[in-house]
Amino acid sequence: MAAVKPAKKKLASRSSGPVSAWAARHASTAAAALGRLAQQPFSSLMTILVIGVTLALPAAMHLVIKNAQSISASWDNALDFSVYLKADTSLEDAQTLADIIGQRADVSQVTLVSAEDALLDFREHSGFGEALDHLTVNPLPHTLVVRPSDANTEQSMSLLNEELGNLPEADFVQVDTEWVQRFHAMLDIMQRAIAMGAGLLGAAIIVIIGNTIRLDIQSRREEIEVTKLIGASNAFVRRPFLYSGLWYGLGGGLLALALVLYGLFALKDPVARLAGLYNSGFEILALDFLESGMIIATGVALGLIGSWFAAARHMRRIEPR
Repeated sequence: MAAVKPAKKKLASRSSGPVSAWAARHASTAAAALGRLAQQPFSSLMTILVIGVTLALPAAMHLVIKNAQSISASWDNALDFSVYLKADTSLEDAQTLADIIGQRADVSQVTLVSAEDALLDFREHSGFGEALDHLTVNPLPHTLVVRPSDANTEQSMSLLNEELGNLPEADFVQVDTEWVQRFHAMLDIMQRAIAMGAGLLGAAIIVIIGNTIRLDIQSRREEIEVTKLIGASNAFVRRPFLYSGLWYGLGGGLLALALVLYGLFALKDPVARLAGLYNSGFEILALDFLESGMIIATGVALGLIGSWFAAARHMRRIEPR
């Protein structure tokens, strides 16, 4: 039994040997690549700064769209139909009409705003309270606020508008949805433009990192030739440059995230003051954990892609003489 235990330990060490050796080689190469970047702090920081600013631009625009969508989410009531009833319509008839309209399949909700409630609301928010006290008759009609269901299309919305306007009790119907639709169309255009711009900026980052790695390869040409002379493969020689691209991308991603977070911090108080002036509880939305991780991961991926293309292209041209 005593002889079996050492055999198991020996077998375990053999099975974990290749994995630990592979991890040790990559860790050593990554540390050496980071050390080379530290030996050239100015050029490395300039490259990371360019990558960070380039990544921060689409991330900031994404936040603008995200907050704009958050604001527009509270504009759902802009899609409501306001049906102003005729002055001779009684409150009981208005309630009956609201119940009938509420049974329609293309209507989600109907709210009755009585003439008295409308006058009180106008008195509270208009600032003409004293002038309204001199009125002997309430000039405001009963109003039905009709909210269409989510299943409606443009054609069904137009049909609903027409049918509400043809009701005998309806004086006129007010609906103002075009500006909301235009706003959402503008957001869609901006999202596509940001996606296209982000693609172009990503290509620019690949070119920047590729050019930086190319210069690094040229400066270490003799070292690469000697390494290949003693039998090193292209994959082995290429590995340090891939880690250099990884560090560039990681640094750029972290810097981009820091720039965006600083921008959010700088805008937090002004946005809060502006929202307070409009009696709104809006708070600027920040990046969530997934979005933050995507910025860093994008930087790392672009760094690896740029360094791999540069190393794969120029490594074939360097052969020992």
